[in-house]
Amino acid sequence: MAYWPVGSGPRPGTTEGRTHVTTSPATRGRSARLPRTARRAQLLVAAQEVFVRAGYHQAAMDEIADQAGVSKPVLYQHFPSKLELYLALLDQHTEALVAAVRQALASTHDNKLRVAATMAAYFEFVDREGEPFRLVFESDLTNEAAVRERVDAVTERCADAIAEVISDDTSLPADEAKLLGVALTGMAQVSARYWLSTEGRIPREAAARLVGQLSWRGLGGFPKTDVRGESAAEAG
Repeated sequence: MAYWPVGSGPRPGTTEGRTHVTTSPATRGRSARLPRTARRAQLLVAAQEVFVRAGYHQAAMDEIADQAGVSKPVLYQHFPSKLELYLALLDQHTEALVAAVRQALASTHDNKLRVAATMAAYFEFVDREGEPFRLVFESDLTNEAAVRERVDAVTERCADAIAEVISDDTSLPADEAKLLGVALTGMAQVSARYWLSTEGRIPREAAARLVGQLSWRGLGGFPKTDVRGESAAEAG
């Protein structure tokens, strides 16, 4: 599967239907004074552009400061090191993915629709403007313990959220539900990234629906637990 790695430049075929906001050095001077939270957000946007384009190791704090239109000392006031800046971005986007998965699972009590919504959440995440998924799933810094922990944690947390629903709604024990949660998380992540590498030959909604249908054909075969805690098979 040909994914577009971090630091390899813009991914082809991905501009249609999107609004791109950039902070090109050619079109800006030094930015005006901003409240701390607004400045931090601005710096994170600039850093994401640089990290996605160049990769962590090739990115320089000078370049990030220039991208944001601030001096290097201003950048260091908010983020004392390049690693801390990268970790802040990683935290932001992993939290966003976990929140999207939890929202999908909570959006309905119909399990078939839950599966579809969860797959759609992953496909939407990898298709977001600025390609934040590349920092989460295609980082060139996974040998750094703090990065590896965060990347592993987002998979674990999403799998736990899915497993909780499976365990509540079926007769499966917790360990088996967790295994299925991990499997669904892996399927969602890999299929969404592969879809993106195909440059949209299948519309996003159709691709997510297709993978969701495959997932549901497997999950739908497990007995559903009724309100008394009995599986449908036991009740019959």
